[in-house]
Amino acid sequence: MRLISLAAALLLAGCATLGPVPETQGIDAVLIGEQHDAEAHARIQERWVSTLAQRGQLGAVALEMAERGTSTAGLPRSASEEQVREALKWNKGTGWPWARYGPAIMAAVRAGVPVVGGNLSREQMRDAMKDDTLDVLLPGPALKAQQQAIRRGHCDMLPETQVQPMTRVQIARDLSMARTISSSTAPGKTVLLLAGSGHVLPDLGVPQHLPAKLVARSVLLPSQDTGRDYCQEFKQQQEQHRARPQAAG
Repeated sequence: MRLISLAAALLLAGCATLGPVPETQGIDAVLIGEQHDAEAHARIQERWVSTLAQRGQLGAVALEMAERGTSTAGLPRSASEEQVREALKWNKGTGWPWARYGPAIMAAVRAGVPVVGGNLSREQMRDAMKDDTLDVLLPGPALKAQQQAIRRGHCDMLPETQVQPMTRVQIARDLSMARTISSSTAPGKTVLLLAGSGHVLPDLGVPQHLPAKLVARSVLLPSQDTGRDYCQEFKQQQEQHRARPQAAG
C-alpha cells in the first residue's frame, strides 16, 4: 500500500485547511480524519467534496457515519434531504447530527456523486467483540498501539476486560471502511472518506486494510478546543450506566 507518512499527513492537513484543496490526480482515496464535534471541520469537508466534484475528480464519498451497504447511488441530483437520509438509513440507532454532515453529503448528491456508508451495524459491532480473527490483522506493535489508543480514548477509565473487545470493534470498523473504499474506486477518480481521526491513521487505521495497489493519503484535520471536558462527561456516562440496574430494581 503506497501511503504518505503520518508526519506528511499532518503537513498535508495544514495545507488543505489553510489553502486550496490540493490536487488529487493519481490518488485513489483521500481519508479525511475529523474531530467529530469541531464545527470548522464540517466546512473543510464540504469544501473538499465541492472542489473535487467541480474538478470532475470525485468518485464517491464514503462515511463512517452510515452503515456499509447504504448508498445514494439510485437517487437523482434533485433528491431531498429526507430522501438522502432515508437512503443512508441516517440515525437509525445512532446519534450523528445531520446538520453537521448534511452539507458535505448534499454537495456530493447535487454533483451526482454517490455517498456510501462504510461503518458496521450495531449487531456487527457486537459480533466483532467476540471475533478473535481480528486480533491478527494488525502487526503486533500496531495492535498494542491500537489497544493503548482505546484506553486513552476512554480516559483510562475502561475496564481492562473491555479493551480487547473494543479494539476488535475498532479494527472491524476500519476493515469495513477499507472495503467500502476499495469497492468504490474508479479510474481517474478519488474516493473521499469522512471519518474520525483515529480511523485514518496510516499505521493503525483504515490504510492498514487497503489493497497494496491502492494509492491512499490521510489528511488529519487540526484539533479544535471546544471547551468540553470529555473525561468528565465519560465518567458521568459510566456512573449513569452503573446506576440504571439499581434504579430498575
